[in-house]
Amino acid sequence: MIKKINKLFVYLSLMMGIVVISSNFLVQFPIRYFGLEEILTYGALSYPVTFLITDLSNRAFGKFLARRIVYLGFTIGIFLTLIASTNFNELISIRIAVGSGVAFLIAQNLDINIFDKLRKNKKWYIAPLFSSLLGSFIDTFLFFVISFYKTGVPWVTLAIGDFLIKILIALLMLIPFRLFLKRIKDLSGGNFLYKT
Repeated sequence: MIKKINKLFVYLSLMMGIVVISSNFLVQFPIRYFGLEEILTYGALSYPVTFLITDLSNRAFGKFLARRIVYLGFTIGIFLTLIASTNFNELISIRIAVGSGVAFLIAQNLDINIFDKLRKNKKWYIAPLFSSLLGSFIDTFLFFVISFYKTGVPWVTLAIGDFLIKILIALLMLIPFRLFLKRIKDLSGGNFLYKT
């Protein structure tokens, strides 16, 4: 059982890193359909998955180990972002890497703390929904200000579009959260490692 739990910890950490690097790369590309190029980037579609990973980690392991998964995922994601998609000759690319890192750490830690405070609510969806929404708001604001303020990029409309998509995806992520919640509960023998 300990081996399975360690495997889950590593898996969640790697998934976090993969989602971070994917989102950091995809945020550079606006969606050029239906007039969305000044409202939405592809990164907005992948990034909200980080909150699902954080909330599942928090539910399974508690806030202290969830924080470790965030930091490990952050380290993997930022390292790979610096190698794979950061052009050090372009200030905007460096700002995206810095904005992503700062926004990610602050928003994920906020998500962990809010989830932890709401975890005992009898309605299972309250903790993941509210922690993800508040974390997403802070993440969106910090990322777009740090990355795109005074660059000529229409960052305000992109931030609004990004946040609206994050709200939609936070609602949709409740489905896999509930499904994975059962899997995590089965893995821990019917009892979460950290009591709910």
